[in-house]
Amino acid sequence: MKNLQTFIKSTFILLVLSLTLTSSGKVNKKRNAKAVQQESVVSYFSDVLNEKQVAFTESEEFGIEAIQEKTQLVWDAWKTANANHSEQKLISIESLKNGKSGSWNLPEELEPNAIMPYYWGSKGTKPAAGYPLFLYMHGSGDKYGEWNTGLNICNGFNDAPSLYFIPQIPNTGSYYRWYQKAKQYAWEKLLRLAFVSGNVDANRVYFFGISEGGYGSQRLASYYADYLAGAGPMAGGEPLKNAPAENCRHIAFSLLTGAEDNMFHRNTLTQYTKDEFKRLQTIYPKDFTHRIELIPNAGHGIDYTRTTPWLKQYTRNPHPKSFNWENYEMDGWYRKGFYNLAVVERSNPNQAFRTYYQVDIEDNQVDIKVELLTYKTTEIDPTWQVHMKFERTYYNAPKGKFIVYLNSSLVNLEKEVTLNVNGKQAFKGVLKPDLKHLVNSCATFFDPERLYPAAIEVDLQNLGNTSVTQTSENKLNLTVNKNSVGFTLADDELVQIFDVSGKLVFQKYLSVGTHTVVLNHGVYILRVGDKAEKFVIGTASR
Repeated sequence: MKNLQTFIKSTFILLVLSLTLTSSGKVNKKRNAKAVQQESVVSYFSDVLNEKQVAFTESEEFGIEAIQEKTQLVWDAWKTANANHSEQKLISIESLKNGKSGSWNLPEELEPNAIMPYYWGSKGTKPAAGYPLFLYMHGSGDKYGEWNTGLNICNGFNDAPSLYFIPQIPNTGSYYRWYQKAKQYAWEKLLRLAFVSGNVDANRVYFFGISEGGYGSQRLASYYADYLAGAGPMAGGEPLKNAPAENCRHIAFSLLTGAEDNMFHRNTLTQYTKDEFKRLQTIYPKDFTHRIELIPNAGHGIDYTRTTPWLKQYTRNPHPKSFNWENYEMDGWYRKGFYNLAVVERSNPNQAFRTYYQVDIEDNQVDIKVELLTYKTTEIDPTWQVHMKFERTYYNAPKGKFIVYLNSSLVNLEKEVTLNVNGKQAFKGVLKPDLKHLVNSCATFFDPERLYPAAIEVDLQNLGNTSVTQTSENKLNLTVNKNSVGFTLADDELVQIFDVSGKLVFQKYLSVGTHTVVLNHGVYILRVGDKAEKFVIGTASR
């Protein structure tokens, strides 16, 4: 009997040990698979940081319940890649009163001999969510004096707890502009490093500045609105073509200018901006939070202490369900995306046109309008040749590719999603979360709030927006007379005509139907979409 009990006991111990080893093996195998996956993502992110711009294509679908885990895996991989990346990092944080400074060398190909010194310091104790981050841009006086003045006045603002990045302009002359591409490089680097540091609240970032810094912060507010909780230009006033107000729909915007600050029409342009924000707020009553004031009896010098305490009241919404985006170039550069849209191929053929997106999400239906727009100046200042007022014309976008990223803040991922683009259904179905979408959205936005598990790719040409009447030989249907050319369009199209030297002699968006263009005698090329045909004016035969 005793031997039997011993045998049973031994067998039980062996069985438990076997199950334990099996379970441990499964756990280790799972951990190893996760480690291999994270290593692959880190490697990809390292390529991204080294400017090897390719998409992450390793697909791995997973369930809704795994989104949080996969998102954390991707963000951890991004932080690891950044930590390992060889570059000039942000210096350690000390009290802003200490005036501790560092510097970055900006890429030579963007601006020659561009070294950006900066102060980097905090006020107060870091909140649990991280510091609110303020980027301050100085005016256009002596850059050393302006930089030191910036440190002094920023120390005096009543906005603790806060963290400050106070840069000095790298170069003067024609490079004394905060919106130029070398500086864009610096701002994106600042955001990227601040987000991975764990010291900054990603939903409380603010850009502001004075005079030249006022111009710069107004432009950058529109350009980078999807990263910002607010912006506060002072003693500035940009023409609205340089800073489209629609882009600022979801940020707090403060613009303070002296009522008598008439140099370069700063006061007039501030009033035009105020009028435009007020107009937009009547269309979108819950949006366009703003405080735009012309300070009575004040010139270029105003009270600068009012801006940061006002801005600090507001927090970013990183996932608005409705927004407008005018995608415009700034010093030759375009943004790669905005909120949850990522551009694969721009719709505008050149800088004479801009691409305009309007996104509206209700329940699980996503409606997007994509148009091209052009500006026509309607008011020019004769003294400084400042373009003051504009008229905008919108056209159907003939082509373009973009990605619509989605998460559970925007739609219910467990239910069917419908995407309509320019009134045409582009997608209908249940979206499947995929690792590649988390990775690619992280690489695009480098924003902890914008790692998206689901995505829909859109090609406007596949929606039928570029069809034209063609001959059986895949050419355009042309009717050429002695003094004109005729053609028929099946959809709204951008039509271009070039002479034999390649000079553009006609460019216009035309609607569906038959059109005639009168031309001088000569040889021409008509281009519509991706189709082109040569023709001769001056003879009836072809």
